Amino acid sequence: MNPNAKIYIAGHRGLVGSAIVRRLTASHPHILTRTHAELDLTNQAAVEVFFAAEKPEYVFLAAAKVGGILANNTYPADFIAINLAIQSNIIQAAHRHGVKRLLFLGSSCIYPRDCPQPMKEEYLLTGPLESTNRPYAVAKIAGIEMCWAYNRQYGTQYLAVMPTNLYGPGDNYDLNTSHVIPALIRKFHEAKLRGDKEVVVWGTGTPYREFLYSDDMADACVFLMNLDDARFQNVLDDGSGKLPPLVNIGTGVDLTIKELAECVGETVGFTGKIVFDASKPDGTPRKLLDVSRMNALGWHAGLNLQDGLKYAYRDFMQHSAH
Repeated sequence: MNPNAKIYIAGHRGLVGSAIVRRLTASHPHILTRTHAELDLTNQAAVEVFFAAEKPEYVFLAAAKVGGILANNTYPADFIAINLAIQSNIIQAAHRHGVKRLLFLGSSCIYPRDCPQPMKEEYLLTGPLESTNRPYAVAKIAGIEMCWAYNRQYGTQYLAVMPTNLYGPGDNYDLNTSHVIPALIRKFHEAKLRGDKEVVVWGTGTPYREFLYSDDMADACVFLMNLDDARFQNVLDDGSGKLPPLVNIGTGVDLTIKELAECVGETVGFTGKIVFDASKPDGTPRKLLDVSRMNALGWHAGLNLQDGLKYAYRDFMQHSAH
């Protein structure tokens, strides 16, 4: 990416978007951002006006409605409708206004519920989805298909990246809508303050999950967008015509929710008992990404989970703890 190019980061206040802003600020002075109040991305006309006026050369599409199992179960219509609208409006506007490269951020939940492990990019659409987040997953799959379709029909360079579970600075710590790590951080922190003897964690504790620090994710996104033309084109199209322009991003290492809860408890300093409520849903049994494509390009995650949790807890204490 040319240092003087205009770069639009959609969703710059979110977990990944804010990390991409941090990653690019020093090297790229022309970063475009808009808050939701300034630009409603579900409004096609407003998005069109923005792209016509600003004409960004590169787009990071990190804007999305996101949440954990509870949020996905409670607001399924919002999760499919809002995400379809955001990505459709931005991808169409990017094409109409000559965006050079676009990076669309998806989610590992696009893969089948009972997917072989680790999950390769070619396993997309090979089996039923996990029911608890199917509306969100279908929206993200539509985004991948849209990138692929525009590349084939118009010769665009739109790449979809599928991160594993993310956490880090600026995370959402609302217990009703958050993902597992921020929810656990808040639960254990508040239990420690109250002097509780135990903390109840949803599910059986047996599912496996992989986690990536948000700044590592941002680094991977910028790495991909900075690939030379030949390598970027090879990522978009491997020549088979069968693989969508899709790359997994993760650590390639996972652990059980039970092990995760113990790590978070230790990080926060909670010394009580951890109890698992098996009446609550577990979600997908395992979601480990095959990151061999990304690693072959020369990128590897830099931060281990133990250090990442320390940084995340520090961020929670600075911005969210009461």
